[in-house]
Amino acid sequence: MLGMIHSGHETSETFSLEVVRDLVREIDPDYWLTEIPPNRWDRAWAEFEATGTVEEPRVRRFPEYMEGLFPLSRELDFEVIPTAGWTEPMSDFRAAYLDAYSRDPDRAEGWAEYRAAAEASAEALAAGAADDPRWIHTDAYDEAYDIRMRTYARLFDADLGPGGWDAINASHWAYIEEGLNRHRGEGVRFLLTYGAGHKGPFLRELRKRDDIVLLEVGPFLDRLAAGR
Repeated sequence: MLGMIHSGHETSETFSLEVVRDLVREIDPDYWLTEIPPNRWDRAWAEFEATGTVEEPRVRRFPEYMEGLFPLSRELDFEVIPTAGWTEPMSDFRAAYLDAYSRDPDRAEGWAEYRAAAEASAEALAAGAADDPRWIHTDAYDEAYDIRMRTYARLFDADLGPGGWDAINASHWAYIEEGLNRHRGEGVRFLLTYGAGHKGPFLRELRKRDDIVLLEVGPFLDRLAAGR
């Protein structure tokens, strides 16, 4: 599993889009499980095949797909499996809810608790550089990110419903698991790419399975370093 930093790949030197592309080449997946909703993928792929560009807005927001997945699809032999459970109404409701919560004087104590958790999480994440792929792909990174998200889930998830942290991860995971199960026992390699914050929840689910072997990212980074 690769944790992505989205727009951060466009400015980072240590985890640039070139590094993303080279990592995917090293991993050489048979199936690429993506942070793209199934109902957005067909349009995006049709646009790419027809014109070489993608206008679908949800897909365009991810540089790792625009500058990684699509060009690499002409070079490597992998099948894309869209797995994101996100919907636009869900995202809009979440943004409005959190904005209202932050402004509600009756919820000031809860918002202060969340902000404190966010600050504690940021402090723990500062143990490594935010764009260092070696730091991002550690259990310590996941634990640091979880400081904020555990409090977020406890305070907001009941009201956010399907857009809550635990609920959206469960929706993503349902698609991911469906893709894994569809190719169970085939001896194939999967690549899973999501925002780095989702990595911890998904790894916890992946570690429960007895039919896969999780590969560490470090050795692939070592190969890249050795080849440069």
